[in-house]
Amino acid sequence: MYPDHSRNVPAQRAVEVHQPTPLPPAAVAPAPVVPVQPNAVPAVASVVLPDGRVVTGYAINPAHPEPVAAKPAVSRTAVNVALGGVGFLAVCGGLILLTSFIAALTAFITQLIILAAVIFGGWIAVQLFSASGRQGGTTVNIRKATFKRNHFHG
Repeated sequence: MYPDHSRNVPAQRAVEVHQPTPLPPAAVAPAPVVPVQPNAVPAVASVVLPDGRVVTGYAINPAHPEPVAAKPAVSRTAVNVALGGVGFLAVCGGLILLTSFIAALTAFITQLIILAAVIFGGWIAVQLFSASGRQGGTTVNIRKATFKRNHFHG
């Protein structure tokens, strides 16, 4: 015979479905607050809700964010770059003036050297050409001369 498996199957129970109960909407009017003495914060505060319930708890002051330091209108990096550019332009201008001064000084020294060469060369030319025109000097013509022991015998 076949075994009876009906004993091993648990009995099925009826399924129960629970529907949530909707809550009535809260009143729009603000909840009344228990009066508090000015400039004094009580240790415990109580609030009465519109439906009559009383909620009691510690009063918490809202957190205020710390004031943010005011940033300058222009960043420090931009100021440093601008000052560096101004300094660079000043240096370049000075270098241009220095270069111009060196070029002018070189040209001036070159002109002085040329002037000195012309004057000195002219003086030498005057000395040479005027010596040939002098009269009254002693002219010695040596035709036969004998040199003995490094002495001149004429």
